[in-house]
Amino acid sequence: MSVIASSAHTDTGRRRRRNEDAFVCEPPLFAVADGMGGAQAGEVASRLAAESLREQELGGLSSPEQTVELIREANRRVYAYSSENASARGMGTTMTVALVEGSVVTIGHVGDSRAYLLRDDQLTQLTQDHSLVAELVRSGRLSAKEAESHPRRSVITRALGTDSEVEVDVLSLRAQDRDIFLLCSDGLTSMVSDEEIARLLLSARGDLDDAGKKLIAAANQAGGEDNITVVLFEPEVGEPEPESSIAQEPDSAKTLSEVDAVPVLKLEPKQSLRSQRSRRITLLALAFAFLLTLVGLGVFTVSTAHFIGVEPDGRVAVYQGLPYDLPGGIHLYRTVRVSSRLYAAQLTAGERRRFFDHGLHSYGDMTRELSTLEGDVYP
Repeated sequence: MSVIASSAHTDTGRRRRRNEDAFVCEPPLFAVADGMGGAQAGEVASRLAAESLREQELGGLSSPEQTVELIREANRRVYAYSSENASARGMGTTMTVALVEGSVVTIGHVGDSRAYLLRDDQLTQLTQDHSLVAELVRSGRLSAKEAESHPRRSVITRALGTDSEVEVDVLSLRAQDRDIFLLCSDGLTSMVSDEEIARLLLSARGDLDDAGKKLIAAANQAGGEDNITVVLFEPEVGEPEPESSIAQEPDSAKTLSEVDAVPVLKLEPKQSLRSQRSRRITLLALAFAFLLTLVGLGVFTVSTAHFIGVEPDGRVAVYQGLPYDLPGGIHLYRTVRVSSRLYAAQLTAGERRRFFDHGLHSYGDMTRELSTLEGDVYP
């Protein structure tokens, strides 16, 4: 066993009715996931991601490769569920994973949950938040103080389940004696400062279970506005390993182009000539039948119906027509206006549920809604 002690706690908080966080605390594997989405989709997303980690076999790959593959498989499961269940469209989850091998700890990360290291009485944040305000702070467009109260500080720019592929940040480091690692959801870090987290960990050093309970209590005492999850572990320090076995953190990539919800699916497998001809005939019949149905709809004609959706590059757009795709890539809508600066990833979960429900309205209503969205994000 390469872990001396570990502990995990989760709490709904004081403002939420459900707990959309999930965790894994099964040495040598640890993780925190914070779900997002309408109805119970966030809860489902985080649970699916955590279950995926538990079910995968460890070994056969280096720790960095293993960690990335664990997260990518979790992403595939969440994305598949979201694609197959209309009520879960647009759902996703953050995920921060720690894999311990000997005295080397590898961290994999997507989203705004965090990993910390307490070493020599100093707390260090190991991960970078994939969030709108974090991107703005890193680019110099927002100060750290302004980010604390920014109205969109909860909007994340990278998550599991929102796309078929996901970019994973990964780093490895060798543990030292008495190191304590903390994985947590933003329900802790949005309520409790890093300085207070360090103080509480130090006050409960030697008892990780007590430390976890104190962190949860501190977040609730500060307001408990979100679900709170903490996972703590202390690795066992063994024989030093060769430097070449420790992977370095890759350069961070800009993530503002990540799409949080996609309005339509477009998959077109290659077909033989004969099957293509047969399929074309079938498509024509389906298209004709569908067009007859459209005539019967009356008020919702292609010329008057509009809805808000997302372009392939992630920008929010207004479409004219009906939000449906026929087989063969036949669209019953066309793009009539694309925002020059507003991306779906910059919207809150509530805004995504409201604006991407594909409700049909007039062109004027939809363009005004888009202008309002742009004004909210870029006042």
